[in-house]
Amino acid sequence: MATQPSAPAIGLREAKKQETRQLISDHATRLFIAQGFERTTIAEIATAARVAKKTVTNYFARKEDLALDHQKEFATSLGHTVTTRHPGESALVALRRAFADATAAHDPVAGFSGHDFARMIVDSPTLTTCLHGLHEQRERHLAQALAEATGAEPDDVTVQTTAGLLGTVHRVLFQRIQTLTLAGRPNDEIARIIATEATQAFGLLEPALSDYATA
Repeated sequence: MATQPSAPAIGLREAKKQETRQLISDHATRLFIAQGFERTTIAEIATAARVAKKTVTNYFARKEDLALDHQKEFATSLGHTVTTRHPGESALVALRRAFADATAAHDPVAGFSGHDFARMIVDSPTLTTCLHGLHEQRERHLAQALAEATGAEPDDVTVQTTAGLLGTVHRVLFQRIQTLTLAGRPNDEIARIIATEATQAFGLLEPALSDYATA
């Protein structure tokens, strides 16, 4: 009986942590957009969120983490799609389907970040470099998933080439979404344009990859 009250207490503590983390992230994003990522300091973010500077760094190890808070989801997204593909689906078919769903949903992981956020990234050399690194991480995760799906080694040339081709299509489409966003196009219009361009881009890979890594 004495241990029963502990469960709600743990839940409350975790909820408070999530609330604090979100509060810090929200204030950081607002400041980054208003005055630029490079010019905003951790101390300013802490002041805005009314927490200690140490609290900010406890929740976010790097300043970039405050701006790009879907890094793990982004880096593992393509590999996860391959790992969880439907029976009978090839890697290409699964990735094309998942991208179509993300486009229809205006998913931020696909690139639908909004004009102000996209401008913040473009104007920051640090965030631009970080985003390039995340694209590379995503390709490495995809290569690992393809290797497991085909029983090949991760450094197999076919695995590496396939991951490179599929990763490039996603990177190009991501950049197209960002470009259209910065041009002021609304998300619904962007989604229609990208749906057509995605069909063309993935179609280029069909002759070589239509049956590759079929579940």
